[in-house]
Amino acid sequence: MIARTPEPPYYAVIFTSLRSESEQDYAETAGRMLELARDQPGFLGVESARGADGLGITVSYWSSEEAIRSWRAQAEHREAQRRGREEWYQAFRTRVAHVSREYGKA
Repeated sequence: MIARTPEPPYYAVIFTSLRSESEQDYAETAGRMLELARDQPGFLGVESARGADGLGITVSYWSSEEAIRSWRAQAEHREAQRRGREEWYQAFRTRVAHVSREYGKA
């Protein structure tokens, strides 16, 4: 589903990952992270896709860099990050972007 975001400016965190073979608790943790993010001040929305080859891209939208820093420091999210590095991802990259304009069809 396409996230409904406010008029720019706002921020996007783009998380690109290549999954490992480990499935232990991954789906449950991913669901929990989505619940927590939605409750986080400054969260605007999320879009996510994963291909059959294990490559995934998740884009979360935030009102400010401060909101992004708070989410990054959230305790359960920190633990999920640790498990991601150690268990769930062969490789990943996080990029933070400032959205200055958007356009499209509703």
